Amino acid sequence: MPINKLTYEQLTADLGSHHVALVAVSKTKSVPEIKELYDLGHRDFGENYEQELVDKQSQLPDDIRWHFIGHLQSNKTKKIAPFIHLVQSVDSSKLLREINKQAEKNDRVINCLLQVHIAEEETKFGLDEQELGTLMDANLGESSSLKNVRICGLMGMASFSDDMNKVRNEFRYLKSLFDKFKKAQPTFDILSMGMSADYSVAVSEGSTMVRIGSLIFGERV
Repeated sequence: MPINKLTYEQLTADLGSHHVALVAVSKTKSVPEIKELYDLGHRDFGENYEQELVDKQSQLPDDIRWHFIGHLQSNKTKKIAPFIHLVQSVDSSKLLREINKQAEKNDRVINCLLQVHIAEEETKFGLDEQELGTLMDANLGESSSLKNVRICGLMGMASFSDDMNKVRNEFRYLKSLFDKFKKAQPTFDILSMGMSADYSVAVSEGSTMVRIGSLIFGERV
């Protein structure tokens, strides 16, 4: 299925005016579809599954910035560590330490976002506010032994809901956490929130990065 070029161009213009980065969510999409968007100049792509990401990365240009946006198991980290640009879904100290370990093996510093649970659905992953504070206190700062990860900010997914007031309040809460923890973590510069159905609300609440798939690639089968 061809990508929606007109929608993509409108998105990039709108988001660009707000200085918001666009990650094109390419999970389940084919290499030719990704290459079509790449040929328009896009470089940031998001994948949910480690093996699918590894397969695609091997077939596509090296200057793509790959974002891992799904739930990442610690034992799968080593496969993406050589090339991943940003892990957006760090939800435990264990995973953060494993990313650091694999980054050190590859002589890299891997960028990471801490995923916060802001939705009402229990099936979504992420840290609550107390867990977020505990993780940062235990792993970050000048005394930290984690020299091969860079914590760049927070990521969150709002409830799957038609109630945009609920969604807005969830995004607003995440922005408040971002502002709170940024005071202690000067490397914080990314707040990743907003997808195809709610990105405009997320942008209005302070998102600096959105993750959009279906508006560009069409609905998944």
